[in-house]
Amino acid sequence: MKKILVVLTNTTRYKGTNGATGLWLGEATEFVDIIHQAGYQVDYVSPKGGFVPIDPRSMKYVNKNIMESYETGDFQKRALCNSLCPQQINPDDYIAIYYTGGHGVMWDFPNNYELQNIAQKIYNNNGFITSVCHGIAGIFNIKDNNGKYIIDGHNVTGFTRSEEMLAGKLKIVPFLNQEIAEKRGAIFKKHRAYKEFVVQDRQIITGQNPFSAKAVAEMLISNLRK
Repeated sequence: MKKILVVLTNTTRYKGTNGATGLWLGEATEFVDIIHQAGYQVDYVSPKGGFVPIDPRSMKYVNKNIMESYETGDFQKRALCNSLCPQQINPDDYIAIYYTGGHGVMWDFPNNYELQNIAQKIYNNNGFITSVCHGIAGIFNIKDNNGKYIIDGHNVTGFTRSEEMLAGKLKIVPFLNQEIAEKRGAIFKKHRAYKEFVVQDRQIITGQNPFSAKAVAEMLISNLRK
């Protein structure tokens, strides 16, 4: 059975500041829990490989399940301490790729061509490209074999301007997800701030915010079982 590749950030701070950021913990653990329950295995990759920081703000929103997953030796070793680097990945091993969020991804996901090539190959093998929250930043610059942005003409979602405002990060982030998605020809969908919302358009599944990670996983599993 093919696996699912989970993409994590290596960025430790908001660029130009001393503010700490990193992976939004629940966006990884809640997704992976659903994937494991369905009988699929995951690998963890990051742009540089190795250490993955956790956004300290995400620790304020943990629950029992998130903490239990966080405390497992497998997650701490394979995701947080020893994530794979792109050169170690064979795209043929995966049926889907999932881009987690946390503000850090806005700096190290968009222009990582190695990860884009991996995602493109998974997509070309009839696999799925998925993301949640700021993870959509990893999808923006993926192109198909004809050089067209893969989200062009697709319905997508991601962390919204209103959510950035409520998070107090509107003046810090390097771009707004909706603006970039629409520049790439996508149709950006959104619901109420911080409410679960997922969009699927063909082989692309995207979630709006941290509270959508489970729903992205469930939608992916539903497709894989067809």
